[in-house]
Amino acid sequence: MRTILKVMALGAVVGGGALSGAALLSAPGGAETDAPSPRVPVLVELFTSEGCSSCPPADRVLATLIAQQPVPGALVIGLSEHVDYWDHQGWRDPYSSAGFTGRQQTYAREKFGRDQVYTPQLVVGGQEQLIGSDYKAALTSIAHVAAEGSTVNLMVTTEPHDRSLAVHAVGATPNNARIDEDVDVWIALTEDGLSHPVLAGENTGRTLAHTAVVRTLVSAGRWPRPSPHSEFRTTLTLDPAWRTDQLRVVAFAQSRSTRRVLGAASRTLAAAALL
Repeated sequence: MRTILKVMALGAVVGGGALSGAALLSAPGGAETDAPSPRVPVLVELFTSEGCSSCPPADRVLATLIAQQPVPGALVIGLSEHVDYWDHQGWRDPYSSAGFTGRQQTYAREKFGRDQVYTPQLVVGGQEQLIGSDYKAALTSIAHVAAEGSTVNLMVTTEPHDRSLAVHAVGATPNNARIDEDVDVWIALTEDGLSHPVLAGENTGRTLAHTAVVRTLVSAGRWPRPSPHSEFRTTLTLDPAWRTDQLRVVAFAQSRSTRRVLGAASRTLAAAALL
């Protein structure tokens, strides 16, 4: 585990770019009679860096959690957020962003009572933190968060416009419950199947594989309390270098005061749908 850097503030927009195509994104709904209970979406954020020799095992942990979905009752939705404070240690991570560093620092300051951040770090549901390479601890944490259930269900529709994408997010609370706290709705675009050779720094000579790398993370707006439902619109931009068959759109609602993720959903966008 690496501890480094004092706390700073978080910006509203992280990274740059977007996705393209038409898709529907929704959180699991209520189960029918005698049907299995739906899995509770659990957002798992990995703060990582190609410049950190302790991070590749954590990258593999996140990939395993997403691919195998090993926690009964939980649907793991992953975000790999590459911080930039390792970029001065001999290797500049091409996926890094100061915005991801800011988001991690916000967790440190406002949730975990720390004045420093570290890599690799997993933050589960905005509530629990652990060393990112600790697979068993991750399973326990995901189970804890899933047991709390979701406060918000989300649906997202998208409409492509050449190199941009209009996103319309709709959220509702179960049983028309009211929300009496400040809640932000975020839209992320991630890319899977990335592989990159590292030519300097602690991982010199290694080719690192990455899953769920966040290309864009945008605040879509604040939930108008105490309304039990709301909707948000935003426009994202697609970088032509991103492979459309590896893109995933993620939406999540997060309490501004407690940092708890109240609901999340994701959907992979097939390449054919993006043409």
